[in-house]
Amino acid sequence: MAVTERPEDEVLVMFDGHAVRARQGVSLLQAWLQAGLPLTENVGCMGQGVCGACRVLVRRDGERLAGTALACETTAQEGMQVAFIDHFPARRPHSYDLHALVDTWGAIDQIDTVFPEAKHCRHCGGCDRACPKGIEVQRMVNLAASGQADAAAALFDHCVLCNLCVAACPEHIDPAHLGQFVRRMNASLTLRPSDLIARLREIEAGAQVIDADAPAANPPAPAPGIATEAAR
Repeated sequence: MAVTERPEDEVLVMFDGHAVRARQGVSLLQAWLQAGLPLTENVGCMGQGVCGACRVLVRRDGERLAGTALACETTAQEGMQVAFIDHFPARRPHSYDLHALVDTWGAIDQIDTVFPEAKHCRHCGGCDRACPKGIEVQRMVNLAASGQADAAAALFDHCVLCNLCVAACPEHIDPAHLGQFVRRMNASLTLRPSDLIARLREIEAGAQVIDADAPAANPPAPAPGIATEAAR
């Protein structure tokens, strides 16, 4: 029997036990579709639903361990083994009303009320390893738990809610939903920065040391005849 040779611009990828030939340069999602295999999940970029639904485990040729990835942005390579991952929903609903937050004075308390588990982070790094976007998930959780909503929200700008960090967290913190919450909070509250409020609370509690002798604490006196903002 004659052996059919593959064109030089094709790679062989294993998808959930299916041997798929794909053109070099295409994404894993494109390779799957070009092979005529059906989409059964609500992949957002295919017009079916939401982004983050094409989460996969990928083991490249020559590598011992598999890693997480998104099929839409991962290029098909020769010898890849790919397995699609089911959706991992949050273990409990997180109810909150952003309209009830009239300013950032209550934002810090809201984080602790809605996501009390955030303070129980084990610092295991599992969420960081699970994230296919390379987001510092653990750092976001720790920032949110300490009330630094602005900084936490900034770290989660590229989150696509694939929920892989939700599956990885042993404390069931649901980091993706916490990240979504602080992003929504950051967008809805613009009157007072939450990091400023956190610092003021530290000062009130005596946890923030004030160094009256620090260089910036004693600016030089203005020259005679020059009015300062306070004097005006």
